[in-house]
Amino acid sequence: MDKIRCGWCNLKNKLYIQYHDEEWCVPNFDEQYLYEMLILESFQAGLSWECVLNKREAFKKAYDSFDIDKVIKYDDKKIEELLSNENIIRNKLKVKASINNSRIFKEIQKEYGSFYNYLKIFTDGKTIIEIDKTTNELSDKISKDLIKRGMKFVGSTIIYSYLQAIGVIYSHDKNCYLNKR
Repeated sequence: MDKIRCGWCNLKNKLYIQYHDEEWCVPNFDEQYLYEMLILESFQAGLSWECVLNKREAFKKAYDSFDIDKVIKYDDKKIEELLSNENIIRNKLKVKASINNSRIFKEIQKEYGSFYNYLKIFTDGKTIIEIDKTTNELSDKISKDLIKRGMKFVGSTIIYSYLQAIGVIYSHDKNCYLNKR
């Protein structure tokens, strides 16, 4: 018998099932992962996560395996290359924001020692368990601070999704086989 998963998980998409089962809401505070997920989540704005997830490998290739030191140096030529890449989301504002956000991510790492240390200012290193929300006070605060620092496409809904992705917010449906409550 098939496992019961969260209602949003498209059971016809193996990538989505794998993401749901092995990655979503699993605490992962590795700096490389935190960076990759923030970039990918910013591309989700106005789209579905499934759309971004299906293009994840293409993004990884296009963005030099999410090597932040390379991404922060992207120039107009590289931006045009990204905008002509049919395998990723080719939104000029999002592409430019991804480079800008990378620079700010790097500044935050320098200021706090790591991006995770920055997040802990808001989370106290705790996991929040809640279901059926798209924003909360935590995502509002982090979003507001990132926007103040100059990031784009990091509204509260995107940040909430990001916090779920990295395991700060645990949101598996009550009937999901992964729900731990």
